[in-house]
Amino acid sequence: MKRLVARWAPRDNLLAVELDVSMERQAQASAAAALERFGRIDVLVNDAGRGLVSAVEEASEEEVRSVFAVNVEGPLTVTRAVQPSMRARRSGRILNVSSVGGFSVGAGWGIYGATKFAVEGISEALRAELLPVGIHVTIIEPGVFRTDFLDSSSLVHMAKRIDEYSGTAGASRAWAESTNQAQAGDPVKAAAAILEIATVEDPPLRLQLGADCVARLEAKLELVASELGRWRTLAMSTAYEQQPATVSR
Repeated sequence: MKRLVARWAPRDNLLAVELDVSMERQAQASAAAALERFGRIDVLVNDAGRGLVSAVEEASEEEVRSVFAVNVEGPLTVTRAVQPSMRARRSGRILNVSSVGGFSVGAGWGIYGATKFAVEGISEALRAELLPVGIHVTIIEPGVFRTDFLDSSSLVHMAKRIDEYSGTAGASRAWAESTNQAQAGDPVKAAAAILEIATVEDPPLRLQLGADCVARLEAKLELVASELGRWRTLAMSTAYEQQPATVSR
């Protein structure tokens, strides 16, 4: 961060501040500093996050809480700091970075996926609450992009290993190690797509990024539609029986 500030601070259109998204005071101070410098915040991008690859049973209580603190509580903290100024102007965009794992999650990614499912649920509610006051909320769902996400600086591998999960969660760990810095997605192009969606007149609730993300989303939708069709009768059978009307004489 200090190197970033030293390099770019002279520019009038950039303000770099230190921010731990888990600390509410820092979030409030950062929002206040941005408002003081620029007078308004047009777009908020909540992209801070970390990963965890392990079977659900292998994940420790401490590590689960740590991932939720960054991936779920972090965006909430920053959004609460910025949202009032957007409401006052009845204008703004909030882009919450989820993941393809926030819509379709596989073995080894259950805890991480749970945080992103939470982000998606919160974002859907936020959109319903804020759209009437002129604020758009969009969920960004990236697939695999060639960033540092799979590095040890971001992705945690639990030390606890259970043999029965070697072919499921263990396969995901091996995939993460072999795929790191060889992902097909170009982060520069992803950034350009996010910038475009931040400025369109009628942004979508969700934006998928990457061919792998689109394929997984289509497969999940097909599975849900298939299961709904198969079990529709059972699903619809749970209402109270209609009682016959009584006629008074």
